[in-house]
Amino acid sequence: MDDVLDEVVSSEDLQKFEKVYHEQLHQGTITHKAQFEYAWCLVRSKYATDIRKGILLLKDLFNSHAEGKRDYLFYLAIGNARIKEYNKALHYVKAFLEIEPANQQVLALERQINKRMEKEGMIGIAVASGAVLAIGGLVGLGIALASKK
Repeated sequence: MDDVLDEVVSSEDLQKFEKVYHEQLHQGTITHKAQFEYAWCLVRSKYATDIRKGILLLKDLFNSHAEGKRDYLFYLAIGNARIKEYNKALHYVKAFLEIEPANQQVLALERQINKRMEKEGMIGIAVASGAVLAIGGLVGLGIALASKK
């Protein structure tokens, strides 16, 4: 499942589906399929702005097209996890699991999101601890220098 969160769309695929989407947009009628395929590419982009745009398109589909809700929820979870909006990602995972509780792919995605949250939480704690130690060292150095005078 790790590869799903790390998978990056090829620029060729993104351009292909973007072209179809924009042609339909220009004509005034966008099919659910074209919107989904473009959003699917966007949430797999390496750029956060693309991922956010894909999330918006998927939310629109989720609210307007009942037939694809499972797919929309799955890729909403992936998109949010990729931009480190882990709580939102887990919200979509839980919504999916209400529909299909035993889906192994989604259960694996949930585990992966939790691992990333834990890992980044530990990194955050390490960075904060390092900053506290650095500030403490500077304060100690300042006190030592001040007491020498």
